[in-house]
Amino acid sequence: MLSHRTNNEPGDAEALALAALAATLTDERRARRFLDLTGLDADELRARAGERRLLAAALAFLEAHEPDLVEVAQTIGTKPEMLVTARMELER
Repeated sequence: MLSHRTNNEPGDAEALALAALAATLTDERRARRFLDLTGLDADELRARAGERRLLAAALAFLEAHEPDLVEVAQTIGTKPEMLVTARMELER
């Protein structure tokens, strides 16, 4: 289980989103759906994984299906609300 900081230090949203993206990609069904919906392939995903826009999209993907949002939040040791907050921060 990963821990996260709950304050708004620079990089917190990115770190949380990267952890959520990694957890998303460890589940084959969820990973396939994410890649299919975004149109990304594995190479492009690796190349762009640090981009705020892609990280926000990954969190929005999870938000669109609450069971995935809850499961990923549990996997990385955070609350679903923190992922939503991170997405909003990344979209600014």
